[in-house]
Amino acid sequence: MARYTGPKTKIARKFGEAIFGEDKSFEKKNYPPGQHGLASKRGKKSEYAVQLMEKQKAKYTYGVLERQFRNMFEKATRSQGITGEVLLQLCESRLDNVVYRMGISPSRSGARQLVSHRHITVNGHVVNIPSYILKTGDVVAVREKSKSLTAIEDSLARTSNVYEWLTWNSDKLEGTFVSIPQRVQIPENIKEQLIVELYSK
Repeated sequence: MARYTGPKTKIARKFGEAIFGEDKSFEKKNYPPGQHGLASKRGKKSEYAVQLMEKQKAKYTYGVLERQFRNMFEKATRSQGITGEVLLQLCESRLDNVVYRMGISPSRSGARQLVSHRHITVNGHVVNIPSYILKTGDVVAVREKSKSLTAIEDSLARTSNVYEWLTWNSDKLEGTFVSIPQRVQIPENIKEQLIVELYSK
């Protein structure tokens, strides 16, 4: 599957926040990329530009391409509830995101790789589709043969994040997707209403 593989710090600087996680390069250059950086005197952005920027930020944050993102938006539109919130809930329910949230990988791109390389199981069965949408009660675990992977051990040793909608058993290296997260439980700085307005044009 095609996905963005370019310089992540440059993208983070474009949005003014470390959307890909901890980034020392971003901390040193926390201003827009380009020859003039902070000195660039750009006029006020149009409403469309602001909405587009928010959509791009969400796509880069979750590592989702345009077609996938559009499909999730359409699914959110058909669902009960506030469309913007449902869209973010779908993003958070993706297997690669949950693997990242559980601390099995320090980044979503790393989590996507672990899933693709068949290191992760859902309810005891290997699932190698990063975009797989989890349901309440699903058990996500590290495959038995993969439990000794250094990358997984290092990531779990460093993680300290706790989410109310997930549980984690460090002895079994498995966790449960307890419930779909509410908007207040999703830490991402995304103004989802702007995305809804953009797609509704």
